[in-house]
Amino acid sequence: MPNTAQQTSMPKATAYSILFAISAGHFINDSIQSVVPAMFPIIKSSLDLSYAQLGWIAFVLNMTSSVMQPVFGAAADRKPQPYLLPIGMLLSMLGVIVFGLSPNFYFLLFAVLFIGLGSAVFHPEGSRVAFMAAGSKRGLAQSIYQMGGNGGQSLAPIFTAFIFVPLGQKGALLFAVITAGGAILLTKVSAWYKRMLAFQSARKNRQGAISQSKLSSSVKWAMVLLIFFVFARSWYAAAITNFYQFYLIQDYGLSVKQAQLYVFVYLAAGVAGTFFGGPLADRFGRKNLLVFSMLGAAPLAVILPYVPLAAVLPLFLLIGFILLSSFSVAVVYAQELLPNKIGMASGLIVGLAFGMGAIGAVVFGVLADSFSIKFVMILSSLLPILGISALWLPGDKKLQKMQGK
Repeated sequence: MPNTAQQTSMPKATAYSILFAISAGHFINDSIQSVVPAMFPIIKSSLDLSYAQLGWIAFVLNMTSSVMQPVFGAAADRKPQPYLLPIGMLLSMLGVIVFGLSPNFYFLLFAVLFIGLGSAVFHPEGSRVAFMAAGSKRGLAQSIYQMGGNGGQSLAPIFTAFIFVPLGQKGALLFAVITAGGAILLTKVSAWYKRMLAFQSARKNRQGAISQSKLSSSVKWAMVLLIFFVFARSWYAAAITNFYQFYLIQDYGLSVKQAQLYVFVYLAAGVAGTFFGGPLADRFGRKNLLVFSMLGAAPLAVILPYVPLAAVLPLFLLIGFILLSSFSVAVVYAQELLPNKIGMASGLIVGLAFGMGAIGAVVFGVLADSFSIKFVMILSSLLPILGISALWLPGDKKLQKMQGK
């Protein structure tokens, strides 16, 4: 057995192998989720779906994962369940199999229900693992973890261009193999997670129970502002990832394959922004980074619907990087607001607030059917301006005072 000194030092070191493993699991989980919007141009044609029906599919997927994430997160705060990680992956595997074989709209809704539940189960426990493996480098750890998820999401256009266009809807079945590998990987992560929980339990027994005070009104107000901030960002992301491909096809005359590559640039830039956002926030302050990520992207987003095709890629690079530089930072900020409720904090930000983009997908789908795709792009371009709400968040020093540091 390791001695007491070794045990005490274990949580202080950053466990990079675990961070990259849980990031890989996050990559696979979000890759499976990205299969759904990536398939939209295919199933719209093959199953004769309307924009509104596509919006409802996105709604069921995101609402299932988002609404349930805080529920699973709160449950995990009371009693962590390490082996929910591979179980969530297996639920996603079932969903992607049904999706690949679905003959109509209603089977698709049933399929994305399972994919959403798998994601809801995975994310709170995954965020907790990243938090536990971080040591003293919480910003970097969360960036590594979230980079995996955003990396998986960024591949949606690639899936469409190189898998779903040539193979059609049944190409989704290839991802069943990937999820099986993810379940095996997460089983190993869960074993480490279980050991860390045992260590923490033993330490708490030695030190005595830690009292948990009620949340102050300032903490509650800060969480409301942060959720609204992520809500606005997720609505803009919903417009770009679900419908901008149709705007490129209709207004610029691109093919499905060409349009997917443009969206990939936006998502790939977002992956880079997610990774560098944590270190940048450590240097310039978390609140400053949150403010810059939305207000810095706002003027670029406003002009995007009006620029010639040659300007779309440079704008996508900048918008994606700047806008999503706050992704991991918002999660760390929420975890520091709620240090004794890590699962719920992660569920509220990664799940509920971000997943509220599902409502945006439905609204934008209905508006696209009623008006036009261009109308949706112009309307959604104004959303980053709502990032002004971050100006009222507590600064980093005030946040530390609120935590009693």
